[in-house]
Amino acid sequence: MSIESDLKKDGIEIIGRLDTLSINSLAKNVADKICNAFPKAHFSAGQLFIELSRVPMYIAKMPEGYAEANYFYKNSSIYFKQGVALEELEKFAVHELIHYIQEVKDNKGNLYRLGLCEYGEFKTYGMALNEGAVQLATAKTLNHNEDVVKYYDISFPTTSPNCYPILCNLVRQLAYITGEDLLFESTFFSTDSFKLECIKTCGRKEFLKIQDNLDKILNIEEKIIAQNHRLLEDNCEGSKAQKIAGKISTYKQDLKTIFIQTQDLIFSSYFNNEFNKLTTTQDIELYRTKLYNYQNYIGITNNYYDFSNYYVDKMAALEDLYEAIMNNVSLTVVKESKIAKLFKSIRRLFSWSSQNEKN
Repeated sequence: MSIESDLKKDGIEIIGRLDTLSINSLAKNVADKICNAFPKAHFSAGQLFIELSRVPMYIAKMPEGYAEANYFYKNSSIYFKQGVALEELEKFAVHELIHYIQEVKDNKGNLYRLGLCEYGEFKTYGMALNEGAVQLATAKTLNHNEDVVKYYDISFPTTSPNCYPILCNLVRQLAYITGEDLLFESTFFSTDSFKLECIKTCGRKEFLKIQDNLDKILNIEEKIIAQNHRLLEDNCEGSKAQKIAGKISTYKQDLKTIFIQTQDLIFSSYFNNEFNKLTTTQDIELYRTKLYNYQNYIGITNNYYDFSNYYVDKMAALEDLYEAIMNNVSLTVVKESKIAKLFKSIRRLFSWSSQNEKN
């Protein structure tokens, strides 16, 4: 099947090629911003400009629901939606140009790696994880500020309120654990460093579940978009509209459930593993600070107490461990302290301060 046939299958109709001057301007601006945003990546601005300026870019008609720019890996080209003003192209081009940077093909030209996404013979792994990571890199490149948004009844902080906000939040939670530099290294250069660190700190089974859940979230969001278009395009009324609205409501609830499950798995698997490594009072203080600061990354819903309950439990356990270390008591058996009992008795009364701020 030809490239044009593949594009038509996706509803993309080429109008014309973007002019050389516009391509060079985009390439220069994006290359400079990426280099400024990621100095540790050691990109050469001049070399990066040359590479990006060689990317074929087109203006095309696209179906409703498509993003303003799309990267087509089969011919390593970018397609901009007709009607997008030239001065707006840059902010939509960054995400797609990062895809170009991270692309890895074999000798036959077959794509087998795209950042954190691996293309197997029968299955693709980590697509949603990679999309979230690329969008986080895009937001950093464009110097976006953090904002608190609400989607699907979930309030959460994000630097990407309009593009993959749910995925970005969860990937950012992972990056808080591993360190941002490791995430972006693997994103740009298609390495396993980030995944291996996640496996090391959270567990292999847990990481694979998190990665799978991110793909489920991406799939559900695509279904929600498709159903919303059906409502608009078909001019649905009556029972048909109610049926579609019912599907959308179910999808939204499923997404919210998976988000909470994934978030809980991220912080519990990491902090449980790290707790078992604590041997000194200094370790305890570092752990306490990292757990406390995690509140700045989580998403919350009505009646969500999972993190606050977990926090109270861990603070109580840390108090017991601290006393045991100070008293030189065996760490294998630690009696429950008075403070630990107090923590547990007030757990349900514990109100997370950030929840009030976000609501």
